[in-house]
Amino acid sequence: MRLAAFALRALSPEAAHRVAIRTLRLYPFRRSPGADGRLRVQAFGLTFPNPLGLAAGFDKSAEAVGALGALGFGFVEVGTLTPKPQAGNPKPRIYRLSRDRAIINRMGFNNDGYVAAAVRLGGTQRRGIVGVNIGPNKGSPDRIADYALGVETFSEFADYFAINISSPNTPGLRDLHARDEFAKLVDTVLRARDRATTPRPILVKISPDVTAPQLDDLLDVALDRRIDGLVVSNTSVARPQGLTSAAARETGGLSGRPIFEASTRLLAQCFLRCGRALPIIGVGGIEDLRTALTKIEAGATLLQIYTGFIYHGPSAIDEILQGLGAEIARRGLPSFQSFIGSRAAEIAHSAAIMPS
Repeated sequence: MRLAAFALRALSPEAAHRVAIRTLRLYPFRRSPGADGRLRVQAFGLTFPNPLGLAAGFDKSAEAVGALGALGFGFVEVGTLTPKPQAGNPKPRIYRLSRDRAIINRMGFNNDGYVAAAVRLGGTQRRGIVGVNIGPNKGSPDRIADYALGVETFSEFADYFAINISSPNTPGLRDLHARDEFAKLVDTVLRARDRATTPRPILVKISPDVTAPQLDDLLDVALDRRIDGLVVSNTSVARPQGLTSAAARETGGLSGRPIFEASTRLLAQCFLRCGRALPIIGVGGIEDLRTALTKIEAGATLLQIYTGFIYHGPSAIDEILQGLGAEIARRGLPSFQSFIGSRAAEIAHSAAIMPS
């Protein structure tokens, strides 16, 4: 596995990604990290075998969801998917910041479209929970209708939906963070869910660059409309001080270690405002047990990894899940859910996120 990871890093980031997807699809790895009942999670009306999922962006078009589930993830989120296939932004559009343990991408929702992904999901033998992350086509005349169509298209195949309003790589998408636009979007999506054969939970994925007034508006609407949860957060257009990689100057969304503090602070702020009324999937900078545990203490009910998985591979899954089991035993608690949000107030207002 380590040799394969080394070989992939010798390729360009996008070429390595395509090789990884094709390899998983054709030669799926079967791993048995073990089932720990203390890690089982009830959220959004679903039962997750463990709290660690793979974030959207890796399996954009639902090509390898079965194989990814077999690696030990408790859930896999595919997408972002759009109604029509689209090529995305011009290449090169993804950059490794290896010294910073980060990635910058400006992919632009490249994917095979709703129909192709729905066919794949309908024919896939799945393991664990599968979420479908949806968004609008670039230049769509009615972006909100694109989301509604996604809910209708995937209602038979998705266990939950993530409504992506926060990618920085589709011009104008983050305008949907504005209160009136967000309320219109949520109302339309919920009506589409009501029309669907099988209603599914609706989550909203928000930006780490959201302002305080925007966050207030988002949470007001989310609580009022009773959506099912949040995904906190997406990639960031900010560039924290201390980045050492030459590619740090590239435009696009930054993910990985450098956004851990900002995304975790935002997560804690959401938890303090919403409590358990809006369960949160924490994503952004998770790479090991320590970062995973901090997300939970900030208020995450579930976790997602992406950049940490790129750099550390499947071993990160084992480290996090086995480590959470050991931490539960050390604290003498029945499950990790006993310490969800235990440090939220401290993290929300502190520059020092990680415990000493």
